[in-house]
Amino acid sequence: MADDFEEAIFNEFYFDHAINKGTVVKSKFAKISGKAKITIEEDSQDGVKIILKKDEKDAIKEIKFVCTCGQSKTVVLDYSDQ
Repeated sequence: MADDFEEAIFNEFYFDHAINKGTVVKSKFAKISGKAKITIEEDSQDGVKIILKKDEKDAIKEIKFVCTCGQSKTVVLDYSDQ
């Protein structure tokens, strides 16, 4: 029962496409770039799913809106000071 309320944490991977050619990714070219939590919320009236991708500190990194018609829009948030 305690597992029902824990958020799953997933590893994020980075692949250097310049080095890795083709459709198969070799493990030597993959690097873990961080961790992410994924939450899915659904609006029952409009049929839109909202997928929130957060980092380990619960800061939202990406918001994805998915319509039942198959279209999607993504907003990527960058917190760097560059």
